[in-house]
Amino acid sequence: MTIRRLTRSDLHAGEALAWDVFGENGALLVRKGYVPVSQTQVDSLAERGFVDGAALHGTDAAAPPPSVLRLLNHAVAELEPLLHRIAAGGGGVQAELEQVALLVAQAVELSPEVAAACILHNQRAASYAVRHCIDTAVVAQILARAVKRPAAEMLSMTLAALTMNVALLRLQDERGTLSDEEKALVRSHPERGVALLRQAGIGDPLWLDCVLSHHENENGSGYPCALVGDAIAVPAKLLALADRFCARVSDRPFRKPMLPNAALRDILLDARHALDAQLGAVLIRELGIYPVGTFVRLLNGEVGVVSRRGLNSTTPYVQTFIGPRGAPLDVFLQRDTRADLSAIRDVLSADQVDTTIRMDQVWGRAALP
Repeated sequence: MTIRRLTRSDLHAGEALAWDVFGENGALLVRKGYVPVSQTQVDSLAERGFVDGAALHGTDAAAPPPSVLRLLNHAVAELEPLLHRIAAGGGGVQAELEQVALLVAQAVELSPEVAAACILHNQRAASYAVRHCIDTAVVAQILARAVKRPAAEMLSMTLAALTMNVALLRLQDERGTLSDEEKALVRSHPERGVALLRQAGIGDPLWLDCVLSHHENENGSGYPCALVGDAIAVPAKLLALADRFCARVSDRPFRKPMLPNAALRDILLDARHALDAQLGAVLIRELGIYPVGTFVRLLNGEVGVVSRRGLNSTTPYVQTFIGPRGAPLDVFLQRDTRADLSAIRDVLSADQVDTTIRMDQVWGRAALP
């Protein structure tokens, strides 16, 4: 029997358990068929419960359990050839792109927290040029849901996120130092992207406008049109925020990623002049000061990863996997960072964490590969 700690993504209030749940000492806590009727009961089971991993993963032999990670990896695989087709002047892609957008929407609907964690923990899924589009679509969806944008508008914005850099595919995965000619190509990529999309048969005005405007700034310092304030559509502003956050936390051959909390702080400073301050505050609220997936060291010396948002943006829940003396833990421990000794002391980079973890060890079946 392979014993694994339960996570909240394994449990749902009002749904019968498909397996026995045991305590840390092996004692039976609740039997298969038990129905947790409240979020408090779900939280209690997640904090105390363990389950046979084989039983957990085998609840439906006919179909694998839904997985955010699997949905997003599927989206990446489907998107790459479509982008290259558009970049080569091809068409007939809109229906297929809408299917990719649906995969992203399904992933965010299933678990926005795991979808956000994938941005930090799934950076080897594809080249930056393709993966960044999926990551940006995820954050843009999270923000658009938070401010209750209409469904049709969210679809256009998501499609824009997937295609915003179609004119930059080659440059994004090359080197950090650009020639003057390449810098000019970067500055013109929104306009060239719109031209490629029109050539591919895309006529959705909001989709095209978001692609054209995703580098505009509130104070008129952006490009290509130097738009100011309300002249920039809200979906384009959401896309710009998502694009800049995801770019900052991405690991690329020529640039190390920023720590997630530092990336958010950087964007908050930008929001004083270049970005919409109110939407910047939404980004902080939805992702948290310590976004899900961030590696942290606690005051008690344990090292872990932010596993889900807390009651406020500064006190998330953490799953620790390295003990206070530096030894890997046999069982991950959940910590509420509101507690004094479990408060976050430092944010760590992936290079500072010696132990390799799988996403499903933290987020359960919602992060199965």
